[in-house]
Parts: sequence; structure tokens; C-alpha cells
Amino acid sequence: MKSIRTRLSVFLLLSAVCTALVIGVITYRNTLKENEELFDYQLRQIALSLRDQGVAPNQNLPNSAEEDTSEVVVQIWTANGTVLYLSHPGNRLPDRATLGFTDVDAGNKRWRVYSVAARDRVIQVAQPLELRRGLAAAAALRSLAPLLAFAPLMALLIWWLVGSSLSSLKRLANEVTQRDARTLDEVSEEGVPSEIAPLVRSLNSLLVRLKHAFSSQRAFVADAAHELRSPLTALKLQLQLLDRAPDQAARAQALAKLNDGVDRAAHLIGQLLTAARTDSADTAMILAPTDLAELTRHAIADVFDLAQTRRIEIDLDAPEHLVIAGDAAALRILARNLLDNAVRYTPEGGAVHACISANEKQASLVIEDSGPGIPEQDRKRVFDRFYRRELNDQTGSGLGLAIVRNIVEQHGARIELHTSRHGGLKVVVDFAL
Repeated sequence: MKSIRTRLSVFLLLSAVCTALVIGVITYRNTLKENEELFDYQLRQIALSLRDQGVAPNQNLPNSAEEDTSEVVVQIWTANGTVLYLSHPGNRLPDRATLGFTDVDAGNKRWRVYSVAARDRVIQVAQPLELRRGLAAAAALRSLAPLLAFAPLMALLIWWLVGSSLSSLKRLANEVTQRDARTLDEVSEEGVPSEIAPLVRSLNSLLVRLKHAFSSQRAFVADAAHELRSPLTALKLQLQLLDRAPDQAARAQALAKLNDGVDRAAHLIGQLLTAARTDSADTAMILAPTDLAELTRHAIADVFDLAQTRRIEIDLDAPEHLVIAGDAAALRILARNLLDNAVRYTPEGGAVHACISANEKQASLVIEDSGPGIPEQDRKRVFDRFYRRELNDQTGSGLGLAIVRNIVEQHGARIELHTSRHGGLKVVVDFAL
């Protein structure tokens, strides 16, 4: 039973039927009791009304012995047992009586008898119990007739009310069905019940995130296609120069340029893949205890050869271990990109200094270089994808700091750019503890 409408209708109808049955049983029993009391009252009133009546002579008593099926039998007799009056000789009652109400067996019937003593006689008024109970049951069933007739109407009313209450869900489903990757507008909350409103708000929040993610993805693909066009064109030109080289020296020079172009293209493609994997809008990162000091040492090892080639001194001031909550692979990419940028944009013979520290509230990763730095007006733009400041012979991909920003956002950290004590750039990344 997966349909909410069917489940609610069945459960509500069963609850209503059970309630109606309980009410019906209680009503039936109360009606029976009330009718029994009414019949007893009638017997008593008949008996009391005969107290002051005259005495019928014996010779006037009916002689028929045929059993009667009358509702009430009246018998009057004297204290010595002489019958003064018998309304239905076929239904003769016992000659001994107990004053008040009693149930007695006479003939083949059970009777409800009321006896009262009046002067020199005893008056008995009796009624068959079977007849009394039949009349009482018929009256009780008549009282239940409206309840039984209402049951089908109640079932239809429950079905209609449940369907009407769930109509907003059907409208919501139709609106969501009409959405696709290009139409991710929010669904309307108008007329939505308060119980469903949180679901609609969560759905709208998801649609907003999806819209932003798809928009970001389309922009990323467009930018990536544009950025890849230049290195691929350069590779094609270098291949043509290699093919047209007139001598061995020219061929070697063209081959070296081709190798450099391949390296730059490979670096760009690697950065593109890393940027796609670390996009904060698309990736849910699982944070675990991670040694920031150790992974920074690994990041320094990754860029050490480049630093040696450019005769750049690189050092680290950090404790033996500093554990934070993070993703080890992503944080290593963050540290490596920051160090790679520092090494690439620092002139030959310069210095790069990395420092890790912590206090009670946060851990900090600080990387300083002796390069040209970044003017304050450009410090926000450098985190945009494919934004580059060509200040030396290093032609980066323009993705390094964009990747760093994504990883920082995923870790709930904060990144700031300042001027270093060496005159270059100082990057500070603070992680909450």
C-alpha cells in the first residue's frame, strides 16, 4: 500500500468504523436498558391502575384454554388463592407471587412479572421476556439506522478530503517534472500545507544549488575550451616548425620548444582536472584527522626540484605534528599549489618560507616569498579561474589559486593575502580547531 491517499483513506475509514462500532454497541446496550426500564414502568403502572377497580365475579371469567400471544397478561387473585380475574386464560401465571419485579417460568415461556398487594387481593401484571427483548432490540436497531446509513457517506467524504488535502503534492510533482537542467526555477509555495512547506523549501534550495552548479560547470567548460585552444594551437605550430627544420640544430631547438609546450599543456590539463574535482559547489568532502605539518612537508618535496632548478631557497618552520580536521589529499594539493606559485613567481636566487602554527582556536599555514607580490587591488581577482598576472617568464594556468579557494571553502577555512616581510606575497590560511 504505497499510495498515501489510499493508506490515509483506509486507516481513517477503519478508525471511523471502529469508533462507530463502539458507539453503536454502547448505544444498543443503553437503548436495550432504557426499553427494559420503560417496559417495567408500564407493568407497574398497569398494576397500580387496577388497585381500585371492582372485582369481577368468577362466572364471568373466560373459559378458553387457548394460549394467547398478547403483550401483557393480568391476573388478580385473593389471598386464599381464588382467581378474581385473568385477562388471558391461556397464559395462566403461578398462584404464588413475590411482590415487586420477578422473572418466572409459566407454561413454555419466561415472564417478567410485577406483583402488588392491594387490600384483599394480589395483582399480577406479566409480559413475555422474549417479546420484551424483541421489541427492545428492534427499537435499539432503529436507533442505529442513521449511523449505518451514514457509513458510506463518511467513506466518500474521507476519500474526497484526503484527495483534496494531497492535491498540492500532485501539483508539486507536476511542477518538478517540468524542470530540466536548463529550467531550474524554484517551485511555488502557494497553497502548500505547512507540513509540506519545509520539503518545498529544501527542494527549492536544492534547485538553487543545482542551478548554480550547472551554471558554474558551463562557465568552466567554456573557459577550459578557450584556454586549451591556445596551447593546442601552439603545439601544432611547433610540430610544423619541427617538420620544416632545415638542419639538426634547428630540429633540436624546435623539439625542445615542443617538449616545453607539451609540459605546459599537461600542467594545464592537470590543473583543470584538479579544479573540477575540488569545485566546492559539486563536492561534499569528508573531513578526518589530518597531520597538516606532515602533508606540508610532502608538498615541499613535490616542488623541491623546481626550487633547486631556479636556485630558490625553501624552508619550513613547523611542529613535528599538527592534526586538524580535513581531507589529506585536498590539503596537500592546497599546500603544493601555494608553494608552486611561490617558487614559480619568485625570481631566481630568491627565498620561500613556509610556517605552521596553532593556538587554542585555529591552526595557520603561512607561505611567504620574495617575489613581486600582488597589488592590493588585484588580490580578490587572483582567485578567479584563468586570471593571470604575467610578471615574469612563468606562464601559469590561472587555476592554482582558484583550486586553493575551493579547498579552503570546503574546509570552512579562511585565506588572506598580504605583503610578506621579504617584499613578496604572504598567504595565510587559517583552519578552525
